[in-house]
Amino acid sequence: MTTKKIAVVLGAYGLIGSACARALTQAGFYVAGVGRSRTAAQRLFPGIEWHIIDLAAADVDDLRKIVVGADVVVNAAGALQDGLKDDVAAIHEAMMQRLVQALEGSTTRIIQISAAGVSEDASTEFFRSKARGDRILTTSALDWVVLRPTLVIAPQAYGGTALLRASAAMPLVEFAVLPNSRVQTVSIDDVAGAVVAAAKREIAWGTVAELTEYQSHSFSDLVRAVRAWLGFPPWRFRVVVPTFMVRLTARIADAFGFLGWRPPLRTTAITVLAEGIRGDPAMWYAEGGAPCRTLEETLAGLPAGLQERWFSRLYVLLPVIVGSLAAFWIFSGVIGLVHQQAAASVLTARGFSEQAADLSVLLGAATDIALGLVILVRRFARRAALGMVAVSLGYLAAATLFTADLWADPLGPLLKVVPGIVLALVAVALLDER
Repeated sequence: MTTKKIAVVLGAYGLIGSACARALTQAGFYVAGVGRSRTAAQRLFPGIEWHIIDLAAADVDDLRKIVVGADVVVNAAGALQDGLKDDVAAIHEAMMQRLVQALEGSTTRIIQISAAGVSEDASTEFFRSKARGDRILTTSALDWVVLRPTLVIAPQAYGGTALLRASAAMPLVEFAVLPNSRVQTVSIDDVAGAVVAAAKREIAWGTVAELTEYQSHSFSDLVRAVRAWLGFPPWRFRVVVPTFMVRLTARIADAFGFLGWRPPLRTTAITVLAEGIRGDPAMWYAEGGAPCRTLEETLAGLPAGLQERWFSRLYVLLPVIVGSLAAFWIFSGVIGLVHQQAAASVLTARGFSEQAADLSVLLGAATDIALGLVILVRRFARRAALGMVAVSLGYLAAATLFTADLWADPLGPLLKVVPGIVLALVAVALLDER
């Protein structure tokens, strides 16, 4: 009986990592995944072995325990930009240094998923740190292959793919962002296939190859192609968004990055897009690699049903929903504090003591403000939304018990709570990242 070869995939529940893990499994490898979220890991691949660890903080011994005995290690771990969750230098560079040390003296092949256009003097730390990580690997004595895809198009929507779909789903008006930037794409299946070929040693040791189609597209043409793929009609109007507005939006997105969110329209993404996303597949073909699909071939091979259209529309609405909930709860609490006596009079008029009424108003206002602030932190957003639902139901129950006449108030102060509950439940449903 033939023993399966072992492949360890770092970042195995990411966009590229998950495709690599599936392809390697289908190719007959025993696959072990590595990631820092047990929930995401078990949701995506409950049937494979998982090592739950923060790769950016893992030391040499931690990594050695994970990769010892592996025939192949695929490094698909990465981050676009520094934030509350991410440190690009730590994951792209420092982790690679420790991984090389952990594998010293072994015959394990490392397949590094890098990016087309990386350079140590690039304009973004994403590209610079990727290039430094590549250099650490390529100057080592290990068996390695470096693959550098351009913009990856996949069935799953995350990062750049999500941004494409959201841009394509805008109603009526095309908001053209950096419309003349040139972009080349590659199918996720071609990236995963390249990883399998390298894992099988069909690609020579020491190969550094860019994975991409030959043709480039303007970003506007790319967005229109995705819109047509989604099944939406052509836009009626077109507005070219000024570059300064795009960069201002990116700066705002950066601020939310430090709260743990990963909005795709951050300064790194805008800088990379403005410079163009391009590559040359000549080296890949010279090494015998399979041809990469064109954008048209890639889209033709992907499903585009109702769920894709829903996602594309809702992805745009999620930040609006979270922002609206945060603003509603914060301002509700602030108004309660500013008009404490007026709010307390509603209770004292119904038999509450002044002390009990004041305490109720203060506690309610503090709770509202706290929930409005906490939902802005990505790590706690889901729990904050559930807290909003619970507190709203508590308010309605208490109001029904002590101030039932407010249900008949012509301004509907209690009835207006119900849409807020529904909006918070929508946020709960949309807050999964993977």
